[in-house]
Amino acid sequence: MLRFWANVIGNQLVWLCAVIGAGHGLRWPALLAAAVYVGSQLAMSPHPGVELRLLGVALLCGLLVDGVAAGSGWVQYAAGNDPAWLAPVWILALWAAFAMTLTVSFAALQRHLRIAALVGLLLAPLAYLSAARGWASVSFSEPRWHGIVLLGIGWSMALPLLAACARHWQRTPPYRLTDGSGEHA
Repeated sequence: MLRFWANVIGNQLVWLCAVIGAGHGLRWPALLAAAVYVGSQLAMSPHPGVELRLLGVALLCGLLVDGVAAGSGWVQYAAGNDPAWLAPVWILALWAAFAMTLTVSFAALQRHLRIAALVGLLLAPLAYLSAARGWASVSFSEPRWHGIVLLGIGWSMALPLLAACARHWQRTPPYRLTDGSGEHA
């Protein structure tokens, strides 16, 4: 139960550090908070290898989803990168932190990929809207709904992919080297 609550609260704290920092033009709060959170989650994880693979896939999803959003011109990120079409590092820190939730607080999505798609479609854009309204860390070009829909579609594809990876990797034993005789090296 402690791991569950540390997972939920820690992820929310990373989100707050990231959006408040970005709203003030700072990237480092997101990077520091995500590093501490990811490190703590890996230390508590019974399968840190699974978590690390999910982190890698989540970063690729973030580069794609938020990179396309930025490149479209419909979404602008405070404390962004140059070139502007690249997903900012503070957003990627959020994706890394989110990856740590897929085997703990969002583990139920592994069994319900359609619900994962719906969560991505509807709830993920709400986080961006909250970041925009509360801390000006994200902004949307007019008509605003274009950027919101684009993010929703991106997340509706990324979240089921991440949940499916989590399910698969948790069921698959880690690869082990053998010495050729079937004995583990």
